[in-house]
Amino acid sequence: MMPRISFLSRKDIEDIHAASLEILEGTGVWVKNPQAVELLKRAGCRVEAQTVHIPPSLVEECLKKAPSSIGLHMRDGGSKLNVGGDNVIYNPGSSVIYFLDRDTGEMRRVLTRDLVQLVKVVDALEYVHAQSTAIVPADVSDSISDLYRLYIILKNSSKPIVTGAFTKAGLVDMKRMLEAVVGCPDELANAPRAIFDVCPSSPLMWSDVTCQNLIDCAKYGIPAEIISAPQMGATSPVSIAGTLVQINAEFLSGFVISQTVVPGAPVVYGGSPVAFDMRHLTAPDGAIETMIATCAAAEVGKYYGLPTHAYLGLTDSQVVDAQTGFESGLGLFLAALARINIVSGPGMLATENCQSLEKLVMDNEICGMAYKLVEGVSLGGSALAADVIAKVGPGGHFLAEKHTRENLMKEQFMPSGVFSRLSPDSWKKSGSKNTVGRAKEMVDKLLTNHVQKPLPRDAEERLD
Repeated sequence: MMPRISFLSRKDIEDIHAASLEILEGTGVWVKNPQAVELLKRAGCRVEAQTVHIPPSLVEECLKKAPSSIGLHMRDGGSKLNVGGDNVIYNPGSSVIYFLDRDTGEMRRVLTRDLVQLVKVVDALEYVHAQSTAIVPADVSDSISDLYRLYIILKNSSKPIVTGAFTKAGLVDMKRMLEAVVGCPDELANAPRAIFDVCPSSPLMWSDVTCQNLIDCAKYGIPAEIISAPQMGATSPVSIAGTLVQINAEFLSGFVISQTVVPGAPVVYGGSPVAFDMRHLTAPDGAIETMIATCAAAEVGKYYGLPTHAYLGLTDSQVVDAQTGFESGLGLFLAALARINIVSGPGMLATENCQSLEKLVMDNEICGMAYKLVEGVSLGGSALAADVIAKVGPGGHFLAEKHTRENLMKEQFMPSGVFSRLSPDSWKKSGSKNTVGRAKEMVDKLLTNHVQKPLPRDAEERLD
């Protein structure tokens, strides 16, 4: 049996859907892009200044058109990840401005060399299957920072990418960069190499830039990940249920914009809701309410038959410590149990503000365990092992049995040396290192030994 987790009944989701439709038609959403307003008006929406009122019939019609899964391809197009169904894909999140310095252990502004190292480590990790433009280097002009992050990944990794643009022109230029690598626009449209994040502003607003990004994604066949990020009690209702209604209304409004451009445009139901700590005026990603709301929002997306996304596996701690392990592990396990398709968060510290390579390799181990967790218990083949038990009999052992040799690696997850399973004496003999120390050694090993697949020379020249 393969274990799952859910927080909502079908009736709960239907109530959230109905309340969202009521908000969209009655309250409406602010849309600050004239082209999007005109598209919605032509589709039958009532427009009052910048407030657009979306009829339920239009939402229902659009929900019938978008694909239930998206093929996200490797850089060379040779293989792909299926974004949809019960597949779970981990990636390092996006757009932090701080980096946990590997020598001092202090948070500092991100530099280009940090991004290069992060991309190389992600390329080497077994259970983090996608890259993301995870950090914003401070030593690069703001005018090209979104392009530059994608450039570094395309030069240094063959894994598919989760990214996003900071400007209207940025998305178009990033599309051109992807086309330069794959060879032509048709190839990119037919076999996407990247998903672009597009975020509404809570509550119930779409900026000019994000609307245009959404429109252009649909026009060019680029999968768009609509990520609502309200703070419960601050920019959304304090109740989880109320926040889910608002997330859904914000998602559906952007979804309708996308489908009015190109019916059937690929869209991911994203989410990054957070609790709001009234004592410290912070938005904790490690709060249990954050994790519940995030998983529940993905359930609504699955109800619509859409691919899903969430921010989970993050911590609010500023250092790699026990809080980091607990919050990150809980989030990554819940994401797998909820079968969320794209999970952003490995490596992230300080409430989406910092990346750590040590945390990243630790989270990779947790992701591997999460994949093992959702496999559950298999009774197929020789798993019941009644004949082996009978053969060994009372007082025997199974160490030398063929059944053990043949099934050990299928039945047990084998972590790397980042997590200790040594006896106390062996641990002391090996240097008495803690988890962070072992993670540092693993990062050093990956940075020294891992060789990325090079970009073909003609593609590199076009990209440059």
